[in-house]
Amino acid sequence: MAAKYILAIDQGTTSTRAIVFDSAGHPAASAQKELPQIFPKPGWVEHDPEEIWRATV
Repeated sequence: MAAKYILAIDQGTTSTRAIVFDSAGHPAASAQKELPQIFPKPGWVEHDPEEIWRATV
């Protein structure tokens, strides 16, 4: 029988993180990709959705 895993993706303000858990709930692998922030005016922050997509897939 093939091993089963769960992928969790966390999209935060400064990065996209992913963790793969095995069937017992133990972390098997993880990765993180920093995201550039865009500040169009004081007090605002934006992210490029294409950049988020590329960081996730």
